[in-house]
Parts: sequence; structure tokens; C-alpha cells
Amino acid sequence: MPLTRRVLALALTVCLGLAACAKHDPVTSDDMSLGNPAAKVTVIEYASASCPHCAEFNNEVFPAFKAKYIDTGKIHYVFREFLTPPVEVAAAGFLVARCAGRDKYFSVLDAIYRGQQAMYQSGDIKGTLLRIAESAGMTEPQFDACIADEAAAKALTDRVARYAREDNIEGTPTFVINGKPMVGAPTLTSLDTAIAAAGGH
Repeated sequence: MPLTRRVLALALTVCLGLAACAKHDPVTSDDMSLGNPAAKVTVIEYASASCPHCAEFNNEVFPAFKAKYIDTGKIHYVFREFLTPPVEVAAAGFLVARCAGRDKYFSVLDAIYRGQQAMYQSGDIKGTLLRIAESAGMTEPQFDACIADEAAAKALTDRVARYAREDNIEGTPTFVINGKPMVGAPTLTSLDTAIAAAGGH
């Protein structure tokens, strides 16, 4: 499932380059989000679909975090895509999640994270992503067109470049809670503390 060399080169440059000064970006239409947009606390997660630590957070912490804070409307959760090696896996995963539609984005991403270890062990990247896409209602031709979409791939790498440049994101997962960064996969307890400090309850 090749993406163009130009797009991959840009992605690698973004992931390996140092970022400039950080600033807290407002939520945009490009962002995928859950919860209450009017909540006092906004939790932004920068994560990669190919990142094992991101998968660990998704699989082990996110369900309880979602039940406690997102489903109750206590926070606005924003997910921002970042690219880490293997970049082609991360990019393809995000492209598939977006092609599935906003209403299925998080369920597709969850399936990718939960299948990540087996995917790496088997080496069957395309087959795993295709099965996930089909479970979300996509056909194989739609899947093939999705991961070959150069315009969508460029839009993805442009977003990642902006996050690295403007938000000082250098690795995943990184969380920003009302403008304050938390680097690494947090526990629910550490999120409790950070959200309380930001004015959540």
C-alpha cells in the first residue's frame, strides 16, 4: 500500500525535525473530537496509529477515561494525528479511519490499536487494515483508493507539520490539557490530577 515517496519524505522530515516554540492551538474543523465542546477543560491527545505506547493508552486507559470524563461531558477531548515510524503504517491507518467517516473514526482507530501488536507480529499490514476497513463498511476498491489518495496524504502530513511547528510536538503520545503538556502515556490517576488542576471535576 505505497504512498508517494514525496509524501513519505515530508512525513519523515516532520517526525524527525525539531519543533519551534509551542502555542495552544484552538480546535479546528480538521480535528477529531468527542465530548462537550463547551467544557471548561480541553484535553488534546497527539498520537500515532503506529505507536505502541499510544495503543497501550487506548487499550488500557482510554475506556475508563472516556467513561469518566468524555461521556459525562466534563471535558472536550480532541485527537490529533501524528506520524511516527513506521510512518507508512501510521499514515495508512489514519487515512482509513478518516475514509470510514467521522461517525466511525474512533471505532476504526480503536480497532487499529487493538490489532496493532498482531499486525506487527504477522507483518500483514495491508491485510489487517483491509479487514478493519471492511468491518467499517468499506469495500476493497474503496480501501485501495483511500490509502492511495495523495491529496488526503498531503493534508495529513501538512497537519502533522503544523502540530510539530506550532505546538512543539516531538513524540507520541503527548497530551495538552488546557495548554499544559503531558508527555508520555498517562495513567488515569495522572489524568485525574491534571484535569483537576485545569479546573475540571
